[in-house]
Amino acid sequence: MDVLVNPLIEQYCEDMTSGESALLKELAKITYQRTRYPHNMSGRLVGQTLKLLATLTHSRVILEVGMFTGYAALSMAEGIAENAVVYCCETNPRAISIAQSFFDRSPHGHKIKVLFGRALDTIPEIAEPLDMVFLDADKKAYFDYLECILPMLKQGGIIVIDDALWRGRVLSPTEARDQVIADLNSHIVARNDVENVLLPVRHGLNILRKL
Repeated sequence: MDVLVNPLIEQYCEDMTSGESALLKELAKITYQRTRYPHNMSGRLVGQTLKLLATLTHSRVILEVGMFTGYAALSMAEGIAENAVVYCCETNPRAISIAQSFFDRSPHGHKIKVLFGRALDTIPEIAEPLDMVFLDADKKAYFDYLECILPMLKQGGIIVIDDALWRGRVLSPTEARDQVIADLNSHIVARNDVENVLLPVRHGLNILRKL
């Protein structure tokens, strides 16, 4: 099951969502032209959702695990204050190069700090408490990321987990990654230190708030 929402409805939702900046449109185009897996990019619906959440929560310190070409990072940077920061974990040098070329052209790019290397090694380098986290990386490591990040997250801070419905495969897991995501969702809803809502946006967004 790869289609979660009627494609016509999904396109309508995108059309009726505030448009992204011209630079983000260009970044999306370049991502499709220059990368092997352009569908890994967050895209307009998720990007605008993240930007709105970052703005509404007045987030000052944001962490993104799995930056890819920087679409989500730049979306969030556009919605936060001048002295706020988005830390981005990424291991792909080519993706980082594309992302940085757009950050350098954006008036918001100075808010983004790229952490090159394995996320579980680079995340502890962040000294400030986190206000918001966007998790979109190795699915099999989602449990490890969550346990690493939650102690660093402020009370009332939020975590947005992407691919939380994993193209609908959480309903009948057949592969290891399917089962990891299904188990993670069950684990989150059973915890008493967070509250969450699981939304069928793109491939699923699980939004947690630390209590």
